[in-house]
Amino acid sequence: MATATSQTKFEPVAGWAKLPMGVTFRGDATSIAVDSKDNVYVFNRGTEPIAVFDVDGNFLRGMGHGEFVRPHGIEIDSDDNLYLVDDDGHFVQKRSNEGEVLFTLGTKGESCEWQSGGMFNRPTDIAIHPTTGELFVSDGYGNSRIHKFDPDGKHITSWGEPGTDPGQFSLPHNVSMMGTDKVIVADRENFRLQVFTTDGEFVEQIHIHHPMSVTQGKGDDAALYVGEMIPPPVQQGVPNLGAMIAVLSPEGEFLQHLGGPLPGEGVDQFTAPHGVSTDSQGSVYAAEVAWTNYFSNPENSGTEEKPLGEVVSLRKWRRV
Repeated sequence: MATATSQTKFEPVAGWAKLPMGVTFRGDATSIAVDSKDNVYVFNRGTEPIAVFDVDGNFLRGMGHGEFVRPHGIEIDSDDNLYLVDDDGHFVQKRSNEGEVLFTLGTKGESCEWQSGGMFNRPTDIAIHPTTGELFVSDGYGNSRIHKFDPDGKHITSWGEPGTDPGQFSLPHNVSMMGTDKVIVADRENFRLQVFTTDGEFVEQIHIHHPMSVTQGKGDDAALYVGEMIPPPVQQGVPNLGAMIAVLSPEGEFLQHLGGPLPGEGVDQFTAPHGVSTDSQGSVYAAEVAWTNYFSNPENSGTEEKPLGEVVSLRKWRRV
C-alpha cells in the first residue's frame, strides 16, 4: 500500500465492530494493534480486556479476564506476539498470540518513585524494532522517560526528563518506530511529536495539537497517523481543535485530517483517538477512551448519567 498523501481518500465504516451480546468496552477501547493477518486486537477496559476482531469486524475471541488493572497500550511484533502496557498496574507484558504470558517487565501494583526516571510509574505505550526486536516503552503519567530493552526484556538505556526543551517530556503518551532507525514519541502535554535515534539522540520536533497516539503505516505506507486529543476546557466547543486523526508525511508535513471539526458519536467524528493503527490495506483504526476523556463530562453526554447503550469507542476508516 502506497504512502498516503493529501489526495488519499478515506471513508468511515459505520458500526464496523460487531460486539456480541454481553461484550462491552465500557466506552474505553484504549489501544489497538493489527497482526500479520489483518486481525485487529483491542486492549480495553471492558469485559474482554484483549478483544480480537477480523478485518470485517467479526468478534473472534477475548483474553486476559481479570488480569489487568488499567489497560493502556498494545503492540504486536512480526511473530504476532502481544505486548501490553498497564499504566495503573505499572507493568509491561509480552504474551503469545494465544495469551500465554512470556515475560513481564515491572511488578504489578508496584511503581518506582514519581518522576524519578526509574521503571515504571504509569507507563503508557510500547514500540518494537521491526528487525532487532528491541523494545521502547514510554513512561508515562508518573515519569518523563523512554526505556529501551533488548528482545528478552533486559534494560539497555533510558532517556528523557521533565521539561519543554528538546529531549524533555511532559507526559510521553505514545511511542512508535519510524522505519528502522528512528523512534517517534507523542509528547502529549507539550503539544508536539519528538523524533529520536534508537539510542535516544534528539533529531527533531513536530508541533501538533495534543497528540495522544502516533503510528507509522504498514508496508510501503510511510505516512504518520496521529490521534489528537480534545482541547482543554477553556477551548472546548471551538472547532478544529483535536478529536481528529492527523495524517502527516514521513517528513512530518501535515497532509490531511480524518474526522469532523467537533467531537461526537457521529460516524465521521472522534472523541478521543487514544490508540491508532493501520492494516495492510491502508485502513486506519482508532481506539478511543471516549468515556474517560469525553462522555464522563455531563455536558458532553447530555445527561448527568452515563449514556444508554455502548458508547462508541472503536472506529475504522477505510482507504478508498
